[in-house]
Amino acid sequence: MLPILTMLGDGHPQRVRDIMQTLADQFRLSPEDLEERVPNGSQTRFYNRTNWALTYMAKAGLVTRVPRAHARITDEGLNLVASHPTEVSVRTLRRYETFRQFEERKRPGPAGGAAERLAPTATEREVATPDELMESAYRSIREDLADELLERVRACPPSFFEQLVVDVLVSMGYGGSLEDAGAAIGRTGDGGIDGTIKEDRLGLDVVCIQAKRWEGTVGRPVVQAFVGSMEGRQATKGVLITTSSFSRDAEEYVNRIQRRIVLVDGRRLAELMIDHDVGVATKRTYAVKRVDSDYFPEDS
Repeated sequence: MLPILTMLGDGHPQRVRDIMQTLADQFRLSPEDLEERVPNGSQTRFYNRTNWALTYMAKAGLVTRVPRAHARITDEGLNLVASHPTEVSVRTLRRYETFRQFEERKRPGPAGGAAERLAPTATEREVATPDELMESAYRSIREDLADELLERVRACPPSFFEQLVVDVLVSMGYGGSLEDAGAAIGRTGDGGIDGTIKEDRLGLDVVCIQAKRWEGTVGRPVVQAFVGSMEGRQATKGVLITTSSFSRDAEEYVNRIQRRIVLVDGRRLAELMIDHDVGVATKRTYAVKRVDSDYFPEDS
């Protein structure tokens, strides 16, 4: 990782493929080295390791991966380079809180109580079943995909974000059609409401929408203004969508009022995009099979 970080030390964004070419030249990798592939054959080992190195450093806040297919060093990364480290390893990255959070990210256990790590430790790998390891790997890939999606959404123009909101809501079954939903949401905001959308194809109920790419945390005043705007439309349901996050005060407020308000922060928006195939494509599909006991005689 240190050669990559040093290479980015001028502060300018660099294309990942240029970084890979420089690394290949620096380490005098042979054509055979460059063509060696990971076990599943989907990509070269060199490409895979370079991208994971960039991902890990991004998790630690040392580099950023915007724009697409580029990498740029951050102030934190420059500080590390200025300290003249002899290496940058996972142990080095663990000095940074964001990377430790990435490693230790929790999720509810099977019974909704105990939590477990996103990625198992070496000890856990020794006792985990293959199914558990596969599930852990899937969660890790999904978390990384959500991070990348959110970075891309934040870098897109407002008009694209409006269309993204339309696409997500329609894919979830709201709005009837893309044309209907686009006409409803894509208009000029009115008193804190960016538009309305049908709750179902028959239009039995209407949902008010506000979708903004806020930079900071969205607080209670913004939510209250949205709720107040709904009064003029006699609407009882609303959705606030942001690329950032909501304050605890805002979340507590929507739980106390009669109107049904759903707050969708950046992380949840990215997860909805993944779940409803908006802005993502299937890379690979694994069929996990089991023995069909009905096929065999009962006494076998």
